[in-house]
Amino acid sequence: MERALYGDDGFYRRPGAGPAAHFRTSAHNPVFAEAVGRLLLQVDERLGHPDRLDFVDLAAGRGELAAGVAEWLTTRSPDTAARLRTIAVDLGPRPEGLPETVAWAAEAPDGIVGLLFANEWLDNVVCDVAEVDEDGVVRLVEVDPATGAERPGAPPDPAQRAWLARWWPLDGAGPGARAELGLDRDAAWRSAVGRLERGLAVAVDYSHTAASRPRFGTLTGYRDGHQVPPVPDGSCDITAHVALDACAAAVAAPSSGVGTVLTTQREHLRDLGISGTRPDLSQASTDPLGYLRGLSRASAAAELTDPDGLGAFGWLLTFSDC
Repeated sequence: MERALYGDDGFYRRPGAGPAAHFRTSAHNPVFAEAVGRLLLQVDERLGHPDRLDFVDLAAGRGELAAGVAEWLTTRSPDTAARLRTIAVDLGPRPEGLPETVAWAAEAPDGIVGLLFANEWLDNVVCDVAEVDEDGVVRLVEVDPATGAERPGAPPDPAQRAWLARWWPLDGAGPGARAELGLDRDAAWRSAVGRLERGLAVAVDYSHTAASRPRFGTLTGYRDGHQVPPVPDGSCDITAHVALDACAAAVAAPSSGVGTVLTTQREHLRDLGISGTRPDLSQASTDPLGYLRGLSRASAAAELTDPDGLGAFGWLLTFSDC
């Protein structure tokens, strides 16, 4: 999975249109930039309007969200925009046409004061898969990188067994039951939050919690807008939903000034004032262009808050010393 996604010829290092050519995320919806901009204004207020306000877009794709947030803030709050340092973080080369006001980096900086935002990043952090075999023994799944063919491998190591016991127990599960181990995702989120000096880190992703783990896992692939088998040959995205409750526990430490909130995109965007409410029909006769713009915005907002779609994404908010 590591080589297939991030190796020299990996899926996320290939030139071209990037993830937008293969699947749609919230970052490709123009209203999402407004929502994140509103969140950034809240963070700025909570931090007491620091001289430099950071917005770090982690796993930025082609920088669509970073550019959109910076543009929205320039229009909505020029004073805030003047203090804004925007950094898009991704392993690929800097995209052509990205505004000069958006810096491009291969990793997040230390000492972030503001908002670190990771939209659909953790689902692409590598994870091992465990499966119950025909004898009821839990084993790691091995895969042929050329064909995707699977076979049972060794039992999980002690750290993996401990994670499974706490977050995704397979004891007593029948043959074929699977779990996607989140140790690497927990460590990745802990590392990302460690870059935050003061402010808020947000992970947005396909997710589940202990009460709703999928019996057979979620590992899959995407290519050219279609779901495909997760063959780790570099030709497709490989993704698995995230145990965000485990990620939250990996960073929560009240004594260190870190706290977490776990919610959904639908709920948090509504708290930010984003909804799919249509403009009043009477506006169509008095301001037809404004009415059409309102309809377009309402449609985009409805997509982001759809409880059976993007609205069901998990939001893990991690506050650090603010």
